[in-house]
Amino acid sequence: MVEIECVVDCRNVLGEGPVWCPDEKALYWVDIKGKSINRLTPASGEVETWPVEEEPGSLALRRGGGLMVAFYGGFRTYDLDSGAIETVHEIEADMPGTRLNDGRCDRQGRFWAGSMDNLMVEPLGGLYRLDTDLSVHKTESNIICSNSLAFSPDGAILYYADLGIDTIWAYDLDIANGEITNRRVFATTEDMRGSPDGSAVDAEGYLWNAMWDGWCLARWAPDGTLERTIELPVQRPTCPMFGGEGLDIIYLTCASIFLSDEDLAKQPQAGGVFAITGTGATGLPEPRFAG
Repeated sequence: MVEIECVVDCRNVLGEGPVWCPDEKALYWVDIKGKSINRLTPASGEVETWPVEEEPGSLALRRGGGLMVAFYGGFRTYDLDSGAIETVHEIEADMPGTRLNDGRCDRQGRFWAGSMDNLMVEPLGGLYRLDTDLSVHKTESNIICSNSLAFSPDGAILYYADLGIDTIWAYDLDIANGEITNRRVFATTEDMRGSPDGSAVDAEGYLWNAMWDGWCLARWAPDGTLERTIELPVQRPTCPMFGGEGLDIIYLTCASIFLSDEDLAKQPQAGGVFAITGTGATGLPEPRFAG
């Protein structure tokens, strides 16, 4: 039986980008509009928060320690102990109306992050790959809102969505050099309530997608058929992540942004972090950034 519990009633404005650290047995995530990086240690219930001055779209744990963060304007390292930030690459510096959003490491330890039009109107965004030698490569263009970055268990398929057009794509990914080809429609959400936000892939290769404004988490089979949906107590889920000792807990971030007082009264835990158990699915260890 599926059970859903709000484990951090944090009322994030735009909670996003959960990453499970098996070494620390802790969950990291960001509040983009609240400008914070956060960490939950489930065993103790302790929540730590690091305020930052620039909106963090997503993050990755680094093999050498610390974080690689896709901040509003670029890829930057972040040291949790000192708060030191070092810029690796500015992204779209000539377009102040765009920002980096969803991001995740592939199985080879490269960090991918996409950008978006901050007004969610124009196709101004793109998809960027930060290689382990710290070189950056633009791999996709004409995106309204980058989302759903996830990778198949063997690392040979990249899943990517544009929330603005209700489509999840699949690409062939060359695991040796990171090049992507053969874009095709993996799934369309045009006939569903909501739009595709963040995703995670389980050990069987099924894609779990948080449906923004859809009140649900959707599980898609590797062939693109909708296998099931799990109804949620919040309207704007943003991204799932498998965690826990057996990687059998789905941690889910969500948002309270742009919800009216009436909306919030119906979903008082909007913006919290949820733990979903009893799905029968298990995840894969999240790769660290190898650069």
